[in-house]
This record gives sequence, structure tokens and C-alpha cells, in this order.
Amino acid sequence: MRSTLEADVTLVLDFLNTLDVDDGTDELETADSWRAWASARSLRAGTVREARTARSSLRSLVGDPMASAAPLSEPVRIEVRADGPALVADTAVGAILTAAARLSLLGDFGRLKICPADDCRWAFYDRSRNRSRSWCSMSSCGNREKARAWRQRTTTPPTPVDNPGDNSPPCG
Repeated sequence: MRSTLEADVTLVLDFLNTLDVDDGTDELETADSWRAWASARSLRAGTVREARTARSSLRSLVGDPMASAAPLSEPVRIEVRADGPALVADTAVGAILTAAARLSLLGDFGRLKICPADDCRWAFYDRSRNRSRSWCSMSSCGNREKARAWRQRTTTPPTPVDNPGDNSPPCG
């Protein structure tokens, strides 16, 4: 079951990250690039419009503030195989949604997250025990944001506090 989980996580993350905000690239920009992406994973592409809708909906569900969810359904069938029942989809979007549904059923869909850095928004899988990871990478986005917050805290002058019980004149 662990290998199925990893395969599902990898497929969904790869799909979510077909949009690379940092590099300014989008593998769903054209039908040809979408077909190449799907073909590299031995999947049948389907329409690029359907792929864009699925990606936007899934990215919205995992926390991308720039994405929006739209209704989408994809036919999936159940096959009984030698190793047990399996969900089978005929298209890449169907396979991705099937993987996302399996993650949801296992309680792992909530571990898919979007980096909150506006110039990143990379999708990642939170493997932390308490599901508290915020950044795609502490070495880049997390470190940059923590340094920015520290600079803001240390360069902002403290606000004077009125002390009504202190009637002594200010030093100076």
C-alpha cells in the first residue's frame, strides 16, 4: 500500500506542479505540451481544457489562493485484478483524480499543500508528523520568509509605552 500511496502522491504533485510560478512556465499552456506531459507518464492526455480545469480545482483545494475550483467529473471504473480491486481511468485527468480520491480516502489529501510564498506557490506533500509544515523548502522559501520577518521585527522601532504611574521626567 505504501508504494501506491507514493505513486499517487507523485502523480498528483507532478500534475499540480505543471504550473511553475517561479520559472514562469506552464506545461498546460498548449495541447502539445500537455500531451507530452501525459505521454511521459504513459497516460492518455484528453483535452488540455479539462486538464487546466482539473489542475485549478485541485490547486484550489490544497490552498492556492490564485486558483479556483470548478465542477468536474471523470469516468472511472472498478476492475477486479489478481491483486484485488482497482480503480481504473482512461485518461490522464481521470488517473490524477483517481489518485487524489485515494489520497482523500486514506486521509492524506490534506497533506498536499501549496507554498505560501507568492513567487513560488509550489505544491508539496507535508510529511511532518503533526502536518505543520508551511513551506515547500526551508532552505529557500521558508528561510527567505523567516529572514524577511526578522528584518521587519528588528528594524521597526518599538512604539513608546505610556506608563501612567511614572511621573519622572524623561532622561536626557
